[in-house]
Amino acid sequence: EVQIVESGGGSVQAGGSLRLSCVVSGFTERDYGFGIVIGWFRQAPGKEREGICCISTYDKSTSYADSVKGRFTISSANAKNTVYLQMNSLEPEDTAVYYCEASYGTQQVVELSVQEFDYWGQGTQVTVSS
Repeated sequence: EVQIVESGGGSVQAGGSLRLSCVVSGFTERDYGFGIVIGWFRQAPGKEREGICCISTYDKSTSYADSVKGRFTISSANAKNTVYLQMNSLEPEDTAVYYCEASYGTQQVVELSVQEFDYWGQGTQVTVSS
């Protein structure tokens, strides 16, 4: 069973930074050979879930949404099942629940769309005050 656990959320003032972590369990080495992409999404109250970035565990290529490009960085630890999201220059508009999601069966980064991802965690709240 695939499980995804996010951590690292919290409250910060505008201009501050946070680092989120995502630990994925349940995939085998064979699964990683087929390809797994890990992505971060966020959902603010009353808004649709937005894909913000993703990373291929195969070649560590990355993709970012324009809304976070240059401020957020996605990376993976040496252990392929751990992914980080470094968020700098945070703005009140970044306030949302952040979700880590996994897409199985591709070695390339995918479109940042909910439909492309198969598994997700419970989310972690990020609140940015002005």
